[in-house]
Amino acid sequence: MSDLEVSVGTWDAFEDAATAVRTAVFVEEQGVSEDEELDGNDSDAVQFLARDGEYPVGTARLRFPESTVGKVERVAVREPYRGDGVGAALMRAVEDAARDDGATTLILHAQTHVESFYGQLGYETVSDEFEEAGIPHVEMRKRLDG
Repeated sequence: MSDLEVSVGTWDAFEDAATAVRTAVFVEEQGVSEDEELDGNDSDAVQFLARDGEYPVGTARLRFPESTVGKVERVAVREPYRGDGVGAALMRAVEDAARDDGATTLILHAQTHVESFYGQLGYETVSDEFEEAGIPHVEMRKRLDG
């Protein structure tokens, strides 16, 4: 995908595009309620948006529950773009931004069907399986190198 670009920004800047991607993936495809998906935490998060040209194809957000711990959330890639490196590009941008903001560790709650994707990026599973939004998840963690 030659026109892939990942941008870092605010909820104000990315709200429409990020909501479109997350609604397509989480609400329409996976059946998560819109209230649960749009949880009110977006304005406190660093937002990431992947575009193919002008078309939004992926998104993620990063929050900081502790000053040196970043929590990766709401990683979503539109179905036709999965397997094309969009998720990996988003995660590289998230990791770079987290490092720049002083994080030494990232955590995330991965849906179990994408646990191996995060494993390939160096994340380790640190929990038993649990349910979030009616979907099986595991907690994963990665130490960031300077």
